[in-house]
Amino acid sequence: MKIYDYNGRKNLCGENIRMLRCKKRLSQTDLAAKMQLSEIILERDSISRIEIGTRFVTDYELMVFARVLGVSVEDLLKSDG
Repeated sequence: MKIYDYNGRKNLCGENIRMLRCKKRLSQTDLAAKMQLSEIILERDSISRIEIGTRFVTDYELMVFARVLGVSVEDLLKSDG
């Protein structure tokens, strides 16, 4: 299986997830717990890898991140570049 990167990252949403998580004053552990309450099993280290762009994010994870963070999927995918 070929591993794909976009500008050295494996996702587009990690930086926005980090920014929104910090804005809501959630730790990575808190965010992982909220995801787990929505039946998406992620550990703190998975959140960290998503935020730094070394882990892929599935479409269903993206949908739940948006719900938990109170934004749209489109907001998570917005890029400054």
